[in-house]
Parts: sequence; C-alpha cells; structure tokens
Amino acid sequence: MKVIPIAPAPATEEGDGQGLYASEKKIYPRAVTGLFARWRWGFVWLTQIVFYGLPWLQWNDRQAVLFDLAARRFYIFGFVLYPQDFIYLTGLLVISALSLFLFTAVAGRLWCGFACPQTVYTEIFLWIERKVEGDRPQRIKLDKAEFSLEKLVKKTFKHFLWLLVAMWTGFTFVGYFTPIQVLGMEFLRTQMGSWEVFWTFFYAFATYGNAGFMREQVCKYMCPYARFQSAMFDKDTLIVSYDAERGEPRGTRGRKDDFKAKGLGACIDCDLCVQVCPTGIDIRKGLQYECIGCAGCVDVCDTVMDKMNYPRGLIRFTTQHALGTGASAGRDFILKRVLRPRVLVYGTILLALTVAMMTSLALRTPLRVDVVRDRAALSRIVAGGKLENVYTLQVMNATERTQRYRITADGLDGLALSADSESEVDVGPAESRWVAVRVQIPYGSAPPGSHPIHFDVRVVGGADHVREKSVFLVPR
Repeated sequence: MKVIPIAPAPATEEGDGQGLYASEKKIYPRAVTGLFARWRWGFVWLTQIVFYGLPWLQWNDRQAVLFDLAARRFYIFGFVLYPQDFIYLTGLLVISALSLFLFTAVAGRLWCGFACPQTVYTEIFLWIERKVEGDRPQRIKLDKAEFSLEKLVKKTFKHFLWLLVAMWTGFTFVGYFTPIQVLGMEFLRTQMGSWEVFWTFFYAFATYGNAGFMREQVCKYMCPYARFQSAMFDKDTLIVSYDAERGEPRGTRGRKDDFKAKGLGACIDCDLCVQVCPTGIDIRKGLQYECIGCAGCVDVCDTVMDKMNYPRGLIRFTTQHALGTGASAGRDFILKRVLRPRVLVYGTILLALTVAMMTSLALRTPLRVDVVRDRAALSRIVAGGKLENVYTLQVMNATERTQRYRITADGLDGLALSADSESEVDVGPAESRWVAVRVQIPYGSAPPGSHPIHFDVRVVGGADHVREKSVFLVPR
C-alpha cells in the first residue's frame, strides 16, 4: 500500500522560532455558508435528534434503547440482547471499522468533517459563541479588549449556555444506561446513585472542555486517526485540494482587472480559506494531517469566485491523480478512479457482513440457555437403582412476554429427568431463571466415563428451541 505524504502544518505566529514548547495560537473560525456547510449542519441536526431523542422513545412500555448493565440486558427496540449475544457487538465493531476504511479510501476524512462528535459539538458551541459574541472580527476584538461589563456579561452568558448544553449531553448519555425518565426524577430529587452523578458530570465536563476549549487540538493531537490516515489515502482518494496550477501565482486585483494580463492566477490571496478553517491550516500549502475534510474552504472559495466572476472549483473535492491530469480529469474520470478495486473489495466485504449480521438477527432464536454441572456431587446412586447427575440450567427469555419452556434431555439409553425435577418452567418477559435439573439413567446401562448428552429447551406451543451440550459422568 502506497503511503501519501502529508505536509506538516505551518507554524503559528506565536510559535515561530520558539521551539518545541511554543504555545498554541487561538483559532477564530469565520462563519461560512454554502453547500457543504448545509450538509454539515444537516448531520448536526440528524445526529443530535437521534442522540437526544432515542432515550425518550418508548417501546412496549419500556425505553426503546437501554443498555441496562446492572441487569446485563441490552434493549434495542424489539431485541433483547444478553451477554451471550456479544458476537453481535463484535460484528458491529467490524462493520464500523470497514466502513471507516471504505469512506476514507473513497473521500478521506468524511467522518471527521461531518459526523464525528467532536466536530458536531464544536459546531454547536461555535454557533452559540457567534450568537453571543459575534463573528470572527468581533470575537477577536472582544478578546483583545480590556475588562468591561459588556465583556463580562457576554463571556458569562456564553459559558452558561455551553454548560447547559454540556449538562444536557451528559444527562442524555447516562440516560442510555439508566432509564432516562427515572433518572430525571431521581436527579430532581437528588436521590441518584453515585455512578450516575459521576458520569453525568464527567461527560458534561468532557463535552464542555473538548468542544469549548480544546476544539482543533483534539483532532490534531488526541485523535489517532489524524496520524494513520495517510496509510489509507492514495492518489485516487477524494480530498479537499487547492488547484495550484490554476490559482498561482496569487495576488490581489480588482473585479474588472484582467488577471491573466498581470500574470496572476485565479487566487486573489484573500486568506478567507484560512479564516474559515476550524484547524487553522492553509489548504494552499497542500494536504496536511490537520485537515478534517469539512470543506469550509471550498464553500468560501466558491463564494469568492462567484463575486469575481471566475469559475468555481479553485478549492474542491478532487483526487491527486485528477489534479495531475489537468483539464481531462472530468467527473467521469474521477468517478472511474474512485471506484477502483480496493474500494470495490471494501464495499463487497462490508455489504456481505452487513447482510449476514442482519440475517442472523432476524433469524435469531429469542432464547438462551447455559448449562452448569453441579461439581459438588459429580455422580450418585439414588433410590430405584438410578445413577444421577445434577445440573443447573439458566434459561433466558429474550422476548417481552412470559414464556413457558419444556426441558428434556437425551443422548444415553434410558436418560430422563427425575420425577421431582422441573420439566416445565415459566420465565417472565426479558428475564432469566436458574433451574436445578436432576438427570438419571438406569445403573449399569452405560460404561464408566464421560458421555455427551444434550438438553433441549423448547417453548411450549411454539417452534423456538435451543439444544445445549453437556456431559454425563458414570463412575468406575
């Protein structure tokens, strides 16, 4: 796999010549409008409606999505998952990883630029900041101004709104693990357990700090994805790129000036692409690992090109291969290069895994059984000339209605449950029950040793059943 080199970020003004421990320059992103800005805000609304709304959605008189760690149950709409269903979590993680590989190979850091929680909450906090303090010039002026009542009021109000959003976010997060309606009542009565209090404030503090203060530093220094993305890029990956052949040499000019006669390129050197960048980079210096692919620079550059009556696309989503090809690299060319073998392989594997997981969930038997042998009494002779082994079965009902189950055993001649064992048990909705079972065979009907047997647990009046393997011990 060929690694695409990524240029380092330019040094900040405060950091120039100050060595390794130079302080970070505060970034004031300018507001931007355009196609990609609308897409970005569309993802903000979509992700937050899902995140904030799901815990309040009811399903069969319970919370639709609830990860009840205390009871070891995951409720996801009509599915009740037990720890034994861990394979589905594994499948979800594998699908997520492959999706990341696929999207990165096709179009770079789409996840980072549009749907990552760090990006989403930074956008929300920036929107609040702009509404309270103004756009970039006003915020810079306010920060440089001497202390005043206006500055105090604006800063206090901004942080108050930030804290409200952060606390609601932390409360919602905990609401996925404790029923949110119960959590709300207990929160108001200050009767919660310590872990709910801790995680509510911890997640609120993380949101407040990451989205309000750290922002681009999380993407640049804390997120590992920025470091290994170059191994997933190649010359046919769609990335935000500056067309240097068209834009250089840069220079200021009037709208009616013939820039070609002056020997200039299409870039008017307005620096707006730098001012709108949430990580503060200059995309004109090439691809840098700090670029999160949000395309804010694309929107603002297209706006400038419109005002100058120049063609759009000086900064655009394109591939390095297309940039090198020049004028012949049209949309069909880029599409052909994007749909290359690696992308098709990723897509095929991802589709196959997704279909397999969905099929497995749809055909999943809503019943789980664990069999544990009683090691305190390995084998014993009981009245009536029977040889007996004792087992404990955990019967887990993964439906949301009471079920009656019949327990049988087979595998040896004359094998049967003892007369006083529970051969039929009732298990409540989404509950589990431990059942002691004594299994007997006629003494002498099997040679000494360990013999495989099976327990069959079947829904009375239904087709769902589970067979679990165990062993029957015959002493010498």
